[in-house]
Amino acid sequence: MAQTAAAVAALGLTKPNVVDPLQIIFAAIDIEPSDWEGDVLAVAVTEKDVCRSPGSSFENAVLKRLDSQFGGLLSEASAEEDFSGKAGQLVVLRLQGQGFKRLGLIGLGWSAPFTAAACRGLGESFASVAKSARAGSAALALASPGGIHGEFKPNASAAIASGTVLGLYEDNRYRSESSKVHLKRVDLIGFGYGPEVDSKLELASHVSSGVIFGKDLVNSPANVLTPVVLAGEASKIASTYSDVFTATILDEERCRELKMGSYLAVAAASANPPRFIHLCYKPPGGNVKRKLAIVGKGLTFDSGGYNIKVGAVCSIELMKWDMGGSAAVFGAAKALGQIKPPGVQVHFIVAACENMISGTGMRPGDIVTASNGKTIEVDNTDAEGRLTLADSLVYACKQGVDKIIDLATLTGFCRVALGPSIAGILTPSDELHEEVAAASEVSGEKLWRLPLEESYWETMKSGVADMLNTGAIPQGGVITAALFLKQFVHEKVQWMHIDIAGPVWSHKNRSATGFGVSTMVEWVLRNSS
Repeated sequence: MAQTAAAVAALGLTKPNVVDPLQIIFAAIDIEPSDWEGDVLAVAVTEKDVCRSPGSSFENAVLKRLDSQFGGLLSEASAEEDFSGKAGQLVVLRLQGQGFKRLGLIGLGWSAPFTAAACRGLGESFASVAKSARAGSAALALASPGGIHGEFKPNASAAIASGTVLGLYEDNRYRSESSKVHLKRVDLIGFGYGPEVDSKLELASHVSSGVIFGKDLVNSPANVLTPVVLAGEASKIASTYSDVFTATILDEERCRELKMGSYLAVAAASANPPRFIHLCYKPPGGNVKRKLAIVGKGLTFDSGGYNIKVGAVCSIELMKWDMGGSAAVFGAAKALGQIKPPGVQVHFIVAACENMISGTGMRPGDIVTASNGKTIEVDNTDAEGRLTLADSLVYACKQGVDKIIDLATLTGFCRVALGPSIAGILTPSDELHEEVAAASEVSGEKLWRLPLEESYWETMKSGVADMLNTGAIPQGGVITAALFLKQFVHEKVQWMHIDIAGPVWSHKNRSATGFGVSTMVEWVLRNSS
């Protein structure tokens, strides 16, 4: 007998603490860094900026003025700490009798950052300075403001703001004791100012809240975040932004009526019932010029089924992250509920379930039938994500959309191919690839296009059904997985698959990254009027 949602969510007597969201006000101002007043002033410097004249004074005007203001303390400290402005270097000085209590230097390397990813990294370094100082107010200045091109400054400001927020954020929902974030105000100096920059900073705030929501979803353990609870979190988005969102939650019986045999086969072994989740965003005013769908894999836990995950490399203990695609979907939905872009309708679709083991479970060799009538021979129960996505993609096409992007922690092969920081993308549409590549340039998330080699489909043919769910040989596993998904997308719909198995999780931080949220938000904005 299936457990109730309330009982499942409290399994192990664990419930998340209620944590207040980060509330930080960002402002871009026009002021000399030496005239700023607050707790911590951090100056981002390149190796060129730290160069000194024969008299040992800084050649850079900003550093020279600050050093003069402090009676040479800055040059003395940088020499003692062997600070040369290399990327990742930090020096923090405690001051007295000044307008600010601490001064920090953050190394950028040989030149200032010209990419969103580098600026986001700068924001994270800045956050560590503010956090260690327990600062309530902080400012970040560029020693050489001219080092960043004027047209990039608004996006640079947004990326720094996002990096700062994400660098400060800690998931304390499951700790008995937690630290407090003191920072409330951040001023950006030298990154431009005015309405365009202010608009980008506001956008960064909305996107960051979506990224944090996505991180929280992935970080939540499977004994707390069940498919029913995930559906509840999605419904909260719809109720919070009810002016633009509606929610449709399908239970197992309704999915059976829609003939979602591929999805339901994966869910069959779990005591936690599945939930098919559909959020629909409709713009204010109702004028729709383009219809999009973002589909996410939603395995709240993946044991591998009868092909159980074994060995250290399988990371069964981390399989709560197998709903990272759905986290990106709902994180983007939350951000867009705040931004409210015009002219575009967006369907957010997730088939949520667990892949477990029981007498009712799917077995290797079983044949399942997807909602478009195609049959699949299951030769590996650990290739379950694509089975849930199959019915999700069919459902998405029935919404009459023009374009579909799916995000999934689909294959270990992609992690092997591209490592922990880069997601693989596969699509037959060059136009869609260009759109997403442009969006990722703004988001700073790294994507790499892999070939959708049609000849590999030969390895996916079954002797008794329309197709296998994995190929006969493991080589090219990222590609064959995408070719499998392609069978469930209408040929008139532009479609892209994004495998986020690598960047969904930071092993260094032992935490989710929220990967995919920022790129999806930017992609939707580029499709809005």
